[in-house]
Amino acid sequence: MGYFRILSAIPGFFLSAFFLMLLWGAIGPDIGLQAISYVNSMLVTISLWIAVAPLAAAGMGRRHWWHRHHHEEKE
Repeated sequence: MGYFRILSAIPGFFLSAFFLMLLWGAIGPDIGLQAISYVNSMLVTISLWIAVAPLAAAGMGRRHWWHRHHHEEKE
């Protein structure tokens, strides 16, 4: 994963945190939760990203292996 790919993910992180804060504020009171701040929203977002990133990377590696293996069988 290149340096510019990491930089391109930064705006997505901030937007994800912002949307999480908005959605939490809209849904939270209906289920008895208080609204969260943007900083707490960023904490939740980075925690989810850290948990999901290895799973996504493992899935991409497996898909890459499957594509290469399947392509070799056709030849």
